[in-house]
Amino acid sequence: MSTPSTTSSVDMMDPALLSDPFRGYSRLREEAPLARAAFVGGGTPIWLVTRFDDVKTVLSDQRFVNNPANVPGTDAHDLREEIIRARGVLPEYAQYILDSVLDADGADHIRLRRLVSRAFTARRVSELRPRVEQITEDLLDRLPGRAEDGVVDLIEGFAYPLPITVICELVGVPVEDRPQWRDWGRALFSTEPGALNEPLRQMVDHIHDLIERRRARPAEDLLTGLIRAHDEDGDRLSDIEMVTMVLTLVLAGHETTAHLIGNGTTALLTHPDQWDALRADPALAPRAVHELMRWCGPVHATRLRYAAEDVEIGGTLVRRGEPVMALLVSANYDPRRFDDPELLDITREPDGRREVHVGFGHGLHYCLGAALARQEGEVAFLALTRRFPGLRLAVPPEDLERQLLPGSWRLARLPVRLGL
Repeated sequence: MSTPSTTSSVDMMDPALLSDPFRGYSRLREEAPLARAAFVGGGTPIWLVTRFDDVKTVLSDQRFVNNPANVPGTDAHDLREEIIRARGVLPEYAQYILDSVLDADGADHIRLRRLVSRAFTARRVSELRPRVEQITEDLLDRLPGRAEDGVVDLIEGFAYPLPITVICELVGVPVEDRPQWRDWGRALFSTEPGALNEPLRQMVDHIHDLIERRRARPAEDLLTGLIRAHDEDGDRLSDIEMVTMVLTLVLAGHETTAHLIGNGTTALLTHPDQWDALRADPALAPRAVHELMRWCGPVHATRLRYAAEDVEIGGTLVRRGEPVMALLVSANYDPRRFDDPELLDITREPDGRREVHVGFGHGLHYCLGAALARQEGEVAFLALTRRFPGLRLAVPPEDLERQLLPGSWRLARLPVRLGL
């Protein structure tokens, strides 16, 4: 057993690391396969797993659990609760953040995932494609009308509306309620103490109201299916779990995809050879989405996992109960797995159906909506290259404003000129 070669704890809030996590975490990866880090707010240190093979191991090894309550024989410190308390979230709302399908382990995770997984199968997603294409075309039709002095924000005008419309239709959120979800999603990333309570209260109340409306008037959507599972067999889904599932599906179903589209469009525009290659050969779209997810994906780190027993990772002993975070960003730039990893190459994937990166995670908690996100990305990038071949950034790349949050890569806005 060894210890990491880094001698000091990594500060994940370091402005230099937040502004360039690709190089920052790549340097860390080459220093050590594991490193100690001070997580948000300080407190209990965590392990950062930096290398591709070790990241895949942590994400697939059942000796790591998402819920520290499932660590046997010890009172593992729950860093999630510490963070929630530090952000001033009231206990009655914290449960909707801490107890989702994303945090469940074992039988609970399987039970919850099965309730919604049929909506995200490859076949079901394929059936949705014509509707995704129609929504995309409608949004692009409206883009010129949103321009001010020839400039339009592609995040607000396209990258967000596309996935939020798709996931809301799938779940069963009415058209008139969807703009509010955009505001709630934005509010949840506030770092102001107590700022999450009001949007969480509004979301929970809204979902309860939605459930009652859908119970009275069932439809062909996910929400109706969840209500049926709850009403027919309460052991399959509790009241809180149903609300939490809707909240998780809608937020997770649009936030990350919106930033995949934003980040990916920026990458293509700053690499015109890649933009031209995709425009010339639309069949490259599946491979392009995989490469963009690897190269500039919106999620850079996984949720915390806890060692359920002593485990050796990368030659380092992780003791039972210790929290671990897998760094997707450093794994996806690992030269041990990818040739010339800093190069953006949309022909990199030998087969668009074969996924070698870990941008969507790995193992039992692999992203439930990955197939839908990939499809939305394919449709979005192809439509942009076809409808606006002269699309270009309205500001220098270095002037693009990002939301500097640990573990994520998000544009605050994406000002572009449509090149009409």
